[in-house]
Amino acid sequence: MVGSSHDLLESLVKYDPPNEGQDLAASGPLSTKGRSKLPPVEKAPQLTQIDEILNAILPPREVDGEDGKSQLQYVSAQPSTRLDVINLQEQLDQRLQYRQARETGICPIREELYAQTFDELIREVTIDCPERGLLLLRVRDEIRMTIAAYQTLYESSVAFGTRKSLQAEQGKAGLEPKIGGLETEKRDLERQVQELKLKCENIEKRYSEQRWVHTHVHTHVHAHVHTLRTSTVSTHIDMK
Repeated sequence: MVGSSHDLLESLVKYDPPNEGQDLAASGPLSTKGRSKLPPVEKAPQLTQIDEILNAILPPREVDGEDGKSQLQYVSAQPSTRLDVINLQEQLDQRLQYRQARETGICPIREELYAQTFDELIREVTIDCPERGLLLLRVRDEIRMTIAAYQTLYESSVAFGTRKSLQAEQGKAGLEPKIGGLETEKRDLERQVQELKLKCENIEKRYSEQRWVHTHVHTHVHAHVHTLRTSTVSTHIDMK
């Protein structure tokens, strides 16, 4: 069953109701709960130890009371049942869908909800076995330190990339005059190439004309010589 919008924005960690007679200014150390009634004497050491461990793992949070004063709300020390675990899974799925968390990639909403779920599991395990709870606490802190290290590395990489980009822009500005000069030189060379091509074409054209004239004259002279020779031979025969 899907809860109200207010319920879907509440933390997945189970907390006790705020202490009505205790505001934030008048509260004592965060590791001691301000309960109105103390537990029985024979159970006091065990319950107090669990409370202290829970308060150390999941510190009390500050909430606004009905009178407008800030109050402390402590994490619940009530053991969870199998049904509570099933409900936790359903609430996680509902809130992921309600808050439109992305299924893949970096998503602050999904990270927040999974962190709350992990804290609630630590709370449940700590109540059943404090040693396991402390071990899970170490796992949680190690994960957070790893994520923080990756975030620092990412921010450093972004800063490094930004600096390199600025340096590249500055270098580009310094190279623009040189680029302009090279482009001008390129245009001059292209113009010279066109002039040389035109000159070569003119030379080839003149050479072709001269060759044609030479060939034509040679042919004409050869024909004239042949004609004279034939005429001379004929005249010589006639004279005989």
